[in-house]
This record gives sequence, structure tokens and C-alpha cells, in this order.
Amino acid sequence: MSRIEKDFLGSIELSDLELYGIHTKRAFANFNVSGKSVDKDLIKALVMVKKACAIANYEVGLLDEKIKDAIVFACDEILAGKYDDQFIVDRFQGGAGTSTNMNVNEVIANIALIHIGRKPGEYDIIHPINHVNMSQSTNDVYPTALRIATIWNVRELSEEIAELQKSLQKKEHEFEDVIKAGRTQLQDALPVTLGQEFGAYAQAISRDRWRLYKVEERLRVVNLGATAVGTGVNAPLKYIFKVIEILRNLTKIGLARSDYLMDATQNADVFVECSGLLKALAVNLSKIANDLRLLSSGPNTGFNEINLPAVQAGSSIMPGKVNPVIPELINTIAFQVMANDFAITLAAQAGQLELNAFLPLIANNLLESLKILKNGIKIFRQQCIDGITANKEKCLEYAKKTPAIAASLIDKIGYDKAAEIAKKAIIENKQIIDVVKDLNIMDEKEAQELLNPFEFIKFKE
Repeated sequence: MSRIEKDFLGSIELSDLELYGIHTKRAFANFNVSGKSVDKDLIKALVMVKKACAIANYEVGLLDEKIKDAIVFACDEILAGKYDDQFIVDRFQGGAGTSTNMNVNEVIANIALIHIGRKPGEYDIIHPINHVNMSQSTNDVYPTALRIATIWNVRELSEEIAELQKSLQKKEHEFEDVIKAGRTQLQDALPVTLGQEFGAYAQAISRDRWRLYKVEERLRVVNLGATAVGTGVNAPLKYIFKVIEILRNLTKIGLARSDYLMDATQNADVFVECSGLLKALAVNLSKIANDLRLLSSGPNTGFNEINLPAVQAGSSIMPGKVNPVIPELINTIAFQVMANDFAITLAAQAGQLELNAFLPLIANNLLESLKILKNGIKIFRQQCIDGITANKEKCLEYAKKTPAIAASLIDKIGYDKAAEIAKKAIIENKQIIDVVKDLNIMDEKEAQELLNPFEFIKFKE
């Protein structure tokens, strides 16, 4: 069976198995560039918004109860995951999200029609715009849905960040007595512990967790009720107040109506802020990954201070080679998040006057960053961090050999003399303590006390 749908541009034939309509069909043809449809979380959030709007419109007397019930039923069916294949519009699109909004409107309308015993396309009974989109515009429902979808993903990401922080703190305690050479600018520096290095990683990740926790405050402010340009045309004031309350209950998120609806309709800076925090997280993750790759390098010609879990063979030609593929995955994810952030920045600043036409790009990149970070961090923790072991003897060897421990001699013999000793140790490939003994600068007991690597990791009183 098929049907003909019309708009002011003409008519299109659709199968009755296609529960979207003419607007979706046109958008699919116009924007089929990536082969990937709109993120499911954004669709789910939009459907929740539609459900809240239908209930609010009914409660303020704008929508017939039978139509409201049919729309709510359709929304619940979609939220249960039964019609994912009907949301076909490409995630890259023009029009500020109008095509996505219309895809949702049409699918809801046709499911609702089937539910009451009618055929898809009988829009004189339940209309995608007149009923499903009542009191709304793409320009308020789409940004509202994007905020909701972002909050869901921020919360899931925050949970993974918390677990990573715990794993890093566990390694901090596990490696608290593993003394090693510190390095600054990849040159030998004063001794530290491997535990201190992991503790510093945990501190950085804890800041990322806190930043994301705070950004939710701005994401909870929505512009639902603003309609097209932020003036609330076609949306009664009673409805505007009612719909936020209903949506808050449906999502279990403390949503609040923006005090200035036009601002929340025009500007996308909250998404830039959120993306910027994801970029900061990506920077910290990439730095940690870089360090782990370096510390595990070798095993015979590199640092070889730690062992990463071996998760797969590393070469098709070099037997026994194992590569740090999980840290490399984290680097890759970080690069993508940074690239996404730049695209989001460009899209947000390109908004003009009362609307930003590029919200679909912002939505795609922001939700992608959230998802790949969440999934990547879980893999990083489970398949890398938790299984790291220390090569304690190698670390101690480096700690004893670093010429930087000559710094402990400065108070005793002065900087210039200490520098000469460090240079001599490097040239002769000796430990500092052996050079001190050779030069008979002080007795052996005092030298042992001053040049003990474990003394360098303590704060002096």
C-alpha cells in the first residue's frame, strides 16, 4: 500500500511502511551525505518534548483528549525503541534542525493514526504540525531536546570519569613506594615516586569531573515556549509554564525556563562551554596516555618503568611486539574531541540574529564527543589503567643514576661545584654518590644521607 502526500512544492508517493512523511522524504534526499542518521539520544529527547507538549496543550484546553492520548501513545512506543528505523534524516543538514523536528512530528502523527484505527497520512485527523507540533517551533523544541540529550550524556560520562579517578588513586597508593627519576623536558630530573605521578593524573581527572558537574546548571536552562524567535508566538503563557513542569517530571531533570527566551533561542554558547570542558578533559587524557606510552616504551631500548596490559599482537612482521594500543586509542579520541570542539566553536559563532542555523552540527559533534569519551574512558580504565604494573628495580636504577640529585649538594658545596659533579657523573656514566666518593668531598655516611633518592620525595620542615 502507498499514499500520496503533498506540500506547497508538490507531491511525493510514500509506502505505508514509511511512517515519516513528505518533509522527511525531501530532507533525506537533500541531506544524504554521511549515511548516518540523527543521534538516537537527540531523537529520544525530542520525543519526550513532544509528549510533554501534547499533555500541556491538553491541560490548557488546546488539544482534544483523544488526540493527546494517541500522541502520548506514539511517543511511548518510540521511546521503547520500536521505531528507530523511521528516523532517517542525515545528521548533517541545513535548516537549524527543522528536518529532524519534522521527521519526529510525522512519525508520531502516523503511529498515533494507526493506533486509533486510521491510515498513515490521514492528517485531517492527527496532523504532524497542527497537533504534534502545536504551540511549538523547531527553534524551541530542538535546542531544548539537545540540552536534555547533552545532560544525559554528561551524567553518564561523569560516572566513567569518577571510576577512572578511583582507578588512578588506587595506582597512586599501589605505587607509593616505587621511587624513580623524575623528568622535565624529557631530561633527567629529581626523584619522584610512580605513585605521585599517578596521583597527579587523578587530580587532573577530578577537576574535569567537577567542571562537567557545574556545566549542567547552564544546560538545564531551556527555551521551550519561545517558539520561532523567542517571543512565544502561538504559545499561550499558561502552556509555557505548564510544559516546563511536565517535561521536568518526564525527564527527571531540574529543567528551568530561561528568563530571557530570545537569548536562549539565539545563542549556543552553553554548548561551546560544554564542548570546551570536554576538550579540557581530552587534553588531560591525552597527556596521561602520552606518559604511559613513554613510561612503558621498550622494553629493552626505552624507559621500561611500567608494564601495560598486553591486549593484542603489535606487528604482522615483528614477533612478540606489543604496542600501547589503548593509550593510542585515547590519543585518537582526544584528537577527535578537539576537532569537534573547533567545529562547534565555528558553528556557534556563525549564528545570525534570532537563530543559529547550525545547531545540527553542534548537536552531532557535541554528542559524539560525549559518547566517544564515555566509551573510551571505560576501555582505558578496564583494559589499561587497572592492569598496569611497575618495574620497581628499573625505576630505582634510574632514580639512583639521575644526575639531578646533585641538587642536594648545593647547600653543602654550592651550585657551581654541584654542577661540576653532575657533569662528571654524566661523562663517566657514574652515579653521583660514586663521584662524590671519588673526589672525597664528604664522608660516606653524610653522602648517603644527602643523596638518598627517597629523601627527595619528602617535604622538608
